[in-house]
Amino acid sequence: MLSKTELAKKANISPGTITRIEQGIPCRVETKRKIILALGYNLADKKKIFSD
Repeated sequence: MLSKTELAKKANISPGTITRIEQGIPCRVETKRKIILALGYNLADKKKIFSD
C-alpha cells in the first residue's frame, strides 16, 4: 500500500489531485494513466482502478 503522498510523488502529480479524484471529481486521461502506471498496473487494467 502507498500513502497518498507516495502515490502522488510516484505518479508525478500533486497530493491534492489524488484527494480530488477520491472525492469523485473527474480528472484528465493523462492523470489516470500516470496513476495506473505508478500503481504498477498496465493501462488495460484501468477498470481495476477507475470506474468510468
